[in-house]
Amino acid sequence: MRWRYRTTVLGLCLLAFFVTYFARMAISPVIPFIADDFDVSNTQIGFALSGMWLAYGLSQFPSGVLGDRYGEKPVILVAVGGTTIASLLLAFAPTFAVFVAFAVFLGLVAGLHYAVATTLLSRTYDELGRAVGIHSIGGPLAGLVAPVAAAWVGVRFGWRPAIALTLGVGIPVFAAFAWLVRSTLPRRPDQPMRERFELATLRELVSRPAVAFTLAIAILGTFIVQGLLTFLPTFLIDYHHYSAPLAGAAFSAFFVVRTVGQFLLGEFSDRYGRDLAIGTAMLAGTIGLFGLVVGSGLAAIGIAVVLAGVGSSFFAALDPRFLDQFGDTEQGAGFGLVRTVYTVVGSAGSVGVGLFADLFGWGPSFVVLAGLFLCPFLGLVTNRLFDLGY
Repeated sequence: MRWRYRTTVLGLCLLAFFVTYFARMAISPVIPFIADDFDVSNTQIGFALSGMWLAYGLSQFPSGVLGDRYGEKPVILVAVGGTTIASLLLAFAPTFAVFVAFAVFLGLVAGLHYAVATTLLSRTYDELGRAVGIHSIGGPLAGLVAPVAAAWVGVRFGWRPAIALTLGVGIPVFAAFAWLVRSTLPRRPDQPMRERFELATLRELVSRPAVAFTLAIAILGTFIVQGLLTFLPTFLIDYHHYSAPLAGAAFSAFFVVRTVGQFLLGEFSDRYGRDLAIGTAMLAGTIGLFGLVVGSGLAAIGIAVVLAGVGSSFFAALDPRFLDQFGDTEQGAGFGLVRTVYTVVGSAGSVGVGLFADLFGWGPSFVVLAGLFLCPFLGLVTNRLFDLGY
């Protein structure tokens, strides 16, 4: 009976992550339609989505503190319900300025989920890499479904109904989580929240050598993934001249690989070590992104998309590497803090890639991303060869 309840919690955390990810992924396939409707550039769209991801990152640390104070369940419910409402508001945005504001709000509420759900799973699973890997499948699974659904709806009915699709998944998941998941005892119910935000405490957490090293990898990796999540369909349309449905299908294939990769890398990291799993993913991503630029034909691009998807699966091994560095009472705030740092800084990937594409074109932009993927791989190799202990 205990196993069944643990599985229920894991499954519903996965579905909650699916909702918060679906809402964000439904935007990327219809970016060309949004840009035409509001008459804005790639840089401006990238700015809007960077704002969304910035807000997503900023809410990670407060979510961990809120989870420690009030328990994980209410925070996750706010994340799922708020994401659903924000998507509806985004679909009705009358101007681009309002669209940007609602996109930021969407990121803010969606960001409340991940860190809290991960600490909830750390309470119930000893095999944390496996649990995080399965939970993380919710993201790429949404990436599998959302681009195809949003592209299909966007072509036939416009981008607004495409973004509003989130209501169809958000409402039932909210109801199921509220009904089936039990409340948990807060880790620090009596500690004043202002104490958790003291600068000295935060500095001590992120300045630990192993944490700082992992954070550097996370920042680079997140920057790359944000750029891909925002512009991969647009890259395929503008650079390789694919149709919107074909680009959406390729984007979904990217997420199929991420879905499988998250699980396999989490399991792999439990068995053979976090660094080997992360390094393997980063090397695959380097080859894949370079292949997207130099490849031609569906077969070559398909292989490149697969490798890029493997590269983008590194979070299933990276997040447990962070949690390995924190004690039980530090995990909520500590993991939320590092998630905020690397998601906030990495959110610049959307506007960075959009700006670089406007200035130099899509080919050079993706070559730069490939080079950035190589840097963490080389850092991990150096750490292992010289036994630096990071």
